[in-house]
Amino acid sequence: MVDALPGVSAGGDRLWCAVGAALPPRGRPALSGLPDAGTNPVTRNANSTGEGTGALEKALDVLDAVGSAPGGLSQGEITERLALPRTTTYRLLATLVARGLLRRDPLRKVYCLGLRCLELARQAHASPDLVAAAAGELRGLRDLTGETVDVATLDGLDVVSLGHCDSAHGDHSAALGPRKPLYCTSQGKAILAALPAEARDALVRDLALKPLTPHTLTHRHRLQAELRITAARGWSIDEEESVAGVRCVGAAVVDAQGAVRGALSVAGPAWRLTRERAELLGPEVAQSARRTGARLRAGAPVVGDPAVQAMEGPWAFHGAFPRWCPDSRRLYWCDTLAPALRVFDGGHDHELARVEAPITGLVVHGDELLLAHEAGVLRVTPDGESAPLTTWPPGRLLAVCGGNGGGLWAAFAAGANGCVVGQVQPGGAFSAQWHLDEPVQALACHPGADELVATVPASGSLLRLLPGSARVRRQAVLPAGSGRVSGLAVDAEGGAWTALREGWSVVRLAPDGELDRIVGLPVPHPTDVAVVGAGLFVTTARQPVALDVLATAPSSGRLLAVSLQG
Repeated sequence: MVDALPGVSAGGDRLWCAVGAALPPRGRPALSGLPDAGTNPVTRNANSTGEGTGALEKALDVLDAVGSAPGGLSQGEITERLALPRTTTYRLLATLVARGLLRRDPLRKVYCLGLRCLELARQAHASPDLVAAAAGELRGLRDLTGETVDVATLDGLDVVSLGHCDSAHGDHSAALGPRKPLYCTSQGKAILAALPAEARDALVRDLALKPLTPHTLTHRHRLQAELRITAARGWSIDEEESVAGVRCVGAAVVDAQGAVRGALSVAGPAWRLTRERAELLGPEVAQSARRTGARLRAGAPVVGDPAVQAMEGPWAFHGAFPRWCPDSRRLYWCDTLAPALRVFDGGHDHELARVEAPITGLVVHGDELLLAHEAGVLRVTPDGESAPLTTWPPGRLLAVCGGNGGGLWAAFAAGANGCVVGQVQPGGAFSAQWHLDEPVQALACHPGADELVATVPASGSLLRLLPGSARVRRQAVLPAGSGRVSGLAVDAEGGAWTALREGWSVVRLAPDGELDRIVGLPVPHPTDVAVVGAGLFVTTARQPVALDVLATAPSSGRLLAVSLQG
């Protein structure tokens, strides 16, 4: 997707559409608390600098003390442990509780770390997906070895622990977050060995090889030789080089694109994790690291918040079926309940043709449109002239889409709750290929592959259907709490976009089924989506929106344009 939305352009800090509407610039909130002109903030704060720093240090001491006590500490214990006046302890605790950094257990009358600490910890590193991908492997390695297992990532010239599973032997592992040197830890050496030669050599040049134990490697040529061995066998070893009496085995986590994302390690006392045992565990750790890397997606580019605009024009009771025509550069869509075919040409949105019955589908087919409704199918010209299509399969149509070769795919109701999906032949015959026990609501063809995608609102599923095979793959299942899946579009990379009714959003699912992106919308009932260039068009419904909700979602029923460019 490389083109901008047709009829919608970005200029400076404003997003303009062809109808002349503009979003306000993304301004910054005014800063409060700044000194007035003419005051000298340095002079004003000179006498309070030392006092402020001291109060901050005491507050941090309180957090450290409470954080190091798993069962929490009472106010008296904090006062005694830190040798603080009781009034000072009281003020510090009141402030920390108010900010959510501490919480008071009313039953045990002790203070524990608050949820705000957890929120800050979640933002402390940029690899939450690495922790999630490694979670199962950490538990598996701990259960296999009984030793402490850790996942870490590269940060400058150090590795930082992101998560661990403690030893089954009751050994205490290090806390999350401490920085450990690259050159003398199994994780650090595994990461260095997996990096491209140029990046590895640059890091090794900058390392200060200080001895932490008698076994620490302090000569660069010896370190480089060990890194070559590590790269060849796929795992590294820390021979009591960072902590005396502790041996570790590590392996780098590399994603499918070849980027080094971190490392896994197993650590234990040297007398229990012997050299012979470490060499047996090395391949196991390497396999776990490879499986972790396979679960990671490539880092997505950082983009700004999507800009969402409601196109000018009359609202629809139930908008649906947005279909982009690349030849005319028009977007066609429907109001299914006040049955009408609408068109947005980049300048304005207007009605093209009225229909006698509720609309059930729309396809851009060659140089005309096929519009299905409950009484039949119409052939509609770009000018709005329509005529009945007489060669169409019988049955209740659930969904229809165009194929890559100009063919048509459709789903018809079958039985009480099932459906049949297949191809509509040029003469109107229907060739069934898949029989499903749940009704399909939308179909879309992968633009770069011979594959269909279908949505099933009843179960929240997205299905992948491969022509020529009766097998149906359930790509993803979205929980009911997220909203009800509605509509479907597949982008050039194979990602599936669907709207979430009552979920105020549209989402993208990567080809592997992972939730890749979510775009919040100002309406509760988005119904369908079309991918156009570097953006989306989203149809919405107004009829099911309660009056009190409509006051906060006035764009319900309008066609929305979403720019995905950062």
